[in-house]
Amino acid sequence: MREAGTGLKSAWRLQITGAGLGTRLANSIRSQNFPRSGESLDAAALVWSKAPVIVGAHDTGPLIRSKNGFWLAIPLPAAGKSLRGGRITPGEWERRRGLRLRFVYRRAGPSLLVAEGRLNTKGQAVVSRSKTGRGKVTAPIFLLVPQVKLPKRLDLARDADRALDSVPGLIVANWVEARMR
Repeated sequence: MREAGTGLKSAWRLQITGAGLGTRLANSIRSQNFPRSGESLDAAALVWSKAPVIVGAHDTGPLIRSKNGFWLAIPLPAAGKSLRGGRITPGEWERRRGLRLRFVYRRAGPSLLVAEGRLNTKGQAVVSRSKTGRGKVTAPIFLLVPQVKLPKRLDLARDADRALDSVPGLIVANWVEARMR
């Protein structure tokens, strides 16, 4: 069971890094064997993730909708970063920049939240201080979509089934090896 558990853990970790989800998420996969030491006829192995929501989302490929049923705001490069280092929200963007966002409906493609200003050297929209309007642009800040389908990147059940199917062979191989000693 120890071999099956560690094999499943390494297979899941390999699948997560292979899908491009990073080593930090891959290292959230843990395993534990029971009994912790020694041999037993009731041996078991448990493999789990310390980030089950994230791993589960990439395993199932869910449909993501906004909390209140309106729009999901996807920040574009002109939006910049949040103060907390993550993705910025439209409300936070307006408070920080001092500009109002304007809704632009497009029949073909996603709607937009745009701002009238200028682009700084980092490509982010900021307030234009020019009195003549020189350098003023209408910059798209957020894409608005009603929902997003997350692609299914993992197939953890396949590896779990393989590990389960390999258990009898591992038991027999280790049993014979123990008898030969």
